[in-house]
Amino acid sequence: MDEDRLARVRANMRERGIGQLLVTEPLAIWWLCGYTTEPYERFFGLLVPAEGRCTIFLNRLFPAYEGADLAVVTYDDTDDAVALIARELDSSRPLAVDKELSARWLVPLMERGAAAGFALGSSAVDDARARKDARERELMRAASAVNDEAMAWLAAQARPGVTELEIAEGLLAEYRRLGAEDHSFTPVVSFGANAADPHHEPDGTRLAAGDMVLFDVGCKRQRYCSDMTRTFFTAAPTDRQRAIYEAVQRANEAAEAIVRPGITFAQIDLTARRIIEDAGFGPQFNHRLGHQIGLTDHEPGDVSATHREPVEPGMCFSIEPGIYIPGEIGVRIEDLVIVTEDGCEILNSYPKGIQVIG
Repeated sequence: MDEDRLARVRANMRERGIGQLLVTEPLAIWWLCGYTTEPYERFFGLLVPAEGRCTIFLNRLFPAYEGADLAVVTYDDTDDAVALIARELDSSRPLAVDKELSARWLVPLMERGAAAGFALGSSAVDDARARKDARERELMRAASAVNDEAMAWLAAQARPGVTELEIAEGLLAEYRRLGAEDHSFTPVVSFGANAADPHHEPDGTRLAAGDMVLFDVGCKRQRYCSDMTRTFFTAAPTDRQRAIYEAVQRANEAAEAIVRPGITFAQIDLTARRIIEDAGFGPQFNHRLGHQIGLTDHEPGDVSATHREPVEPGMCFSIEPGIYIPGEIGVRIEDLVIVTEDGCEILNSYPKGIQVIG
């Protein structure tokens, strides 16, 4: 077990009145104890009591847990996994479960009366994971450095006649050449008016002279994710295109400039949104400003008008304002930031001023 991470989770459990917590998200289990497997349809979980030894549940087909710091419950496919879980629970206390626990396990536990009650306890782990430790910050920097290099490769691929899909399909090989293992999400490659769809999936659209190009991409390196968006021109921008682009860039930079401990996520969102509203494009900025990120591309906790909690050192999230006008244009500029003791560190160094490519 990672004792520092476990201590943070347990502090959150005490704050929330949680006496026992069942964690079933594989990445969260890895984050806590360094063990990983793909369980498929079999049960895989880590029981975290408020005090004492944690218990990991492993099917005999899974790799063995190497270490003596966890109690290990192993079972066969013919065993009643629910009964084995219930046997390890304190039935006199409520059980908090994470958001990943399937109903096929939760409902039988409830029907069996395996605990005095059931509650959602994901936040005890999620909030601890949101505050990246020093090692995690290094891994986030490294993943973003790969993404910066990959963006240069992407810009070089934008030649007339190439399709969105051709560029998207070639990106994984470039990531691996740069030292990453995989995409952190399906890459967004958008030409022309396709960029007005924030989550456009690459297709057979061919790049035509004068099209704008939007790349929203991320990789995984040593399990940690990156995410960045840049928008390019393939011809000198018109006055309207320039106005839209510069409004998005101002919003991105202004939001990043105010990030520091104590500022709320809502204030960061509002800072960017007001700039775009003042430019006359408020309705065309139709999504939250950002999301937290780490072992997954979208982790709990967003940068939005409804998230009024203050940011804290170690939190990592995106700043990604955009303007989308269907049938005409889409512009988004996205960086990742890590909150420091007195401000923030911007993880992306790829330029975000107007660039003409192709």
